[in-house]
Amino acid sequence: MTETETNAYDVVVLGAGPVGENVADRTRAAGLTTAVVESELVGGECSYWACMPSKALLRPVIARADARRVPGLSQSVQGPLDASAVLAHRDYYTSDWKDDGQVGWLDSIGADLYRGHGRLTGPRTVTVTGPDGGERVLTARHAVAVCTGSRAALPGLPGLDEVRPWTSREATSAKNVPGRLIVVGGGVVATEMATVWQALGSKVTMLVRGKGLLPRMEPFAGELVAEALTEAGADVRTGTSVESVTRENGGVVAVTDNGDRIEADEILFATGRAPRTDDLGLETIGLEPGTWLDVDDSLRVTGHDWLYAVGDVNQRALLTHQGKYQARVAGAAIAARATGETLLAQPWGAHAATADHAAVPQVVFTDPEAAAVGLSLAEAEQAGHRVKAVDVDLSTVAGAGLYADGYKGRARMVVDLENEILRGVTLVGPGVGELIHSATIAVAGQVPISRLWHAVPSYPTISEVWLRLLEAYRDA
Repeated sequence: MTETETNAYDVVVLGAGPVGENVADRTRAAGLTTAVVESELVGGECSYWACMPSKALLRPVIARADARRVPGLSQSVQGPLDASAVLAHRDYYTSDWKDDGQVGWLDSIGADLYRGHGRLTGPRTVTVTGPDGGERVLTARHAVAVCTGSRAALPGLPGLDEVRPWTSREATSAKNVPGRLIVVGGGVVATEMATVWQALGSKVTMLVRGKGLLPRMEPFAGELVAEALTEAGADVRTGTSVESVTRENGGVVAVTDNGDRIEADEILFATGRAPRTDDLGLETIGLEPGTWLDVDDSLRVTGHDWLYAVGDVNQRALLTHQGKYQARVAGAAIAARATGETLLAQPWGAHAATADHAAVPQVVFTDPEAAAVGLSLAEAEQAGHRVKAVDVDLSTVAGAGLYADGYKGRARMVVDLENEILRGVTLVGPGVGELIHSATIAVAGQVPISRLWHAVPSYPTISEVWLRLLEAYRDA
């Protein structure tokens, strides 16, 4: 291509992951012409290197763990997992890292896809450099939405690049099971990947700088997950930092702050995320490259009435489902502003992502599962709420005992004592991931305790924990 093409749209979306796709879906549904720019695969991190492959890997692990706790079945599932079948199952859910199906979906909603690297080159202007080196200039009449997500953040250890460490991408797309794996970190990626690879046959050593696992959840969540990982054979070391990493004889050697030398075949760093904003041309509009983008509740970037930052790039809640929620809000807000409709920006309004502050749900797909929504007890207290924590041992619930012999779990609800609504709920135990949406409705809907008494849980299910929690609150 020798000449630069210029095309005008109502909306230009940078990034075709789940967030960008949902922004485009909402703006197209409102009748706005929309272009989507993607430098890798349509479907983004979630589809190919995060949510879908990780959960495809975890599903047989959790299913086997559950089956081993059921009388009459446990003896049939004591053998090892078929690693090649598990990896093939993962490949199926990533469409073998091909995006034809998702490209077809974009076509079906009438959005135009531009493959290549998109950079802002001024207000409402994006220049796309295609695979052939040619450039196209896209202008936006109403909005540009930055939906480029985040990437793994690696520590500044000398020589780390030469070590070729795993990040979340390599951990979810690896073709072979390493004999020994070091996992650095104690958050969601670290615990889920330790669960996967330990179950598939790796000898896993976890090096956790903090006091425990899953530090953003209630402390008991990380304690129960750490206990289960240890019972499964993993070596979980807390209060431990990595001082150096080297490649030796085809393997990896990590040296900790207390002088321990740990050898492995691979090392995974799951130590946080960084925004993919370093090469987006932010400097052309007065913003700093490589930074998180500050937004209001309609996801509009501070100081720029045409620029939106949706999903991980705004650092409000680095979760796919929360990014998609933001995308629905942002798309609706863009459409409302473009057509002159009244903006419903009050808390819980159609154009305000209020749940980012008050009702963010998350499930960690370890064994046991850990699920939470809203504020932990510590977070609620720090926010100035007068609250009370109510705890229940999940093993006392009839449905839990039927679900698995020796069921271990715990539930907590954090009650606001001023108006008797829930500020947060945490559940840990096998199968609790499917319970968290009921908690999300209670927290987001600010359902009073007095009304929750009338939400009758079916017997005998694990969801009867709701009745036990209410009884514990009444009797306290």
